[in-house]
Amino acid sequence: MGAEGDSATDSVKKAAEEKALNDWLPVTSSRDAKWWYSAFHNVTAMVGAGVLGLPYAMSELGWGPGITVMILSWVITLYTLWQMVEMHECVPGKRFDRYHELGQEAFGKKRGLWIVVPQQLIVEVGVNIVYMVTGGKSLKKAIDTLSPHGGPPIKTTYCIMMFAGIPSSSDASQNFNSISVVSFIAAVMSIWYVN
Repeated sequence: MGAEGDSATDSVKKAAEEKALNDWLPVTSSRDAKWWYSAFHNVTAMVGAGVLGLPYAMSELGWGPGITVMILSWVITLYTLWQMVEMHECVPGKRFDRYHELGQEAFGKKRGLWIVVPQQLIVEVGVNIVYMVTGGKSLKKAIDTLSPHGGPPIKTTYCIMMFAGIPSSSDASQNFNSISVVSFIAAVMSIWYVN
């Protein structure tokens, strides 16, 4: 009877620790998001990145291969999104809210972390660098276009730093749902740019 009591106490303690972590994390602290928040975030993530590279890809590939690659990219994105939704609750009674939890379920406690976390960090750092550089170059181009005869030229490095300040200010937001207005504006701009 003592071993069963210890395991029950351990499971209660573990559940309390998970709840405390979920309450602390900004992404999972409130589960009152609406479906359209998710739609805004997904459109911004999927369309936004693709839209930035669209003119370059089409100019390099041409119409036929360019459209083929865009459709292939869309199919791959849709398939991976479907896989993520399916894996979110692949074990009955347990939700996988983070990638590393899913990796731990698939590969084991330690190996799952060593497989998933480095890849996740590489992707996050790489995407942030690409967005900051692309946004900074776009900001510089906009400044140069709006002031053709204007004052001294601004270095691209300064424009990248100015652009990096915009997302840094949203880091102070309470949780992911509180930036849904920003995602809505970004989704509208992405779709508007495509049209």
